[in-house]
Amino acid sequence: MRKGFFAELREQRWDDHRYYHQSRINQTLHFISALSFLFAYVMLFINPVVSALVGWLVSMGTRQSGHFFFEPQGYDHVNQATNEYKEEIKVGYNLNRKIVLIALWALCPVAIYFVPDLFGIFEPAADRQGFINNVGTMWLALGIGGLLFRTVHLFFLRGAQSGLVWMTKILTDPFHDLKLYWRSPFYLLRGQLIDPMHHARHGA
Repeated sequence: MRKGFFAELREQRWDDHRYYHQSRINQTLHFISALSFLFAYVMLFINPVVSALVGWLVSMGTRQSGHFFFEPQGYDHVNQATNEYKEEIKVGYNLNRKIVLIALWALCPVAIYFVPDLFGIFEPAADRQGFINNVGTMWLALGIGGLLFRTVHLFFLRGAQSGLVWMTKILTDPFHDLKLYWRSPFYLLRGQLIDPMHHARHGA
């Protein structure tokens, strides 16, 4: 029997936590990322370019560095799973997909620099501020496009509900991460680098 929308949302959140957020450093960076994402959400209605700059440079920067540099990628004894298995079953962007997304992000300012009007899409920048505005606009489009692309992709892989659940999870992750990881900086200050995940071991 197919799970309901909110039951699947809880499952995706739980799997995301237990499989991909065992490092206290990663958890702490997600806490910082969540705070900056909430700021970016507010700025989206005030200054979308600033929202995109904060979202990519701060929010995504802290978030993805936690996954790439600090999250254990060996055998997962908590969940009895290999890293290869976890990457294969990842609902959203696994590390390989993230590399593609980050590469596109890094290419945006390069493209704007060499093709200032981006084939008629932008007004060529007259100064540094104009360049930053065009890059920010492009990053905003990339963020929205990346979200919609994986959502629609999941429609074909797992069904419309799973895709919409994942999109809902991504958009609400900042709120959930604040609730989940606000204690992580304190554990980190005590020298605990890895969450013992007792709740996951006991199937909570």
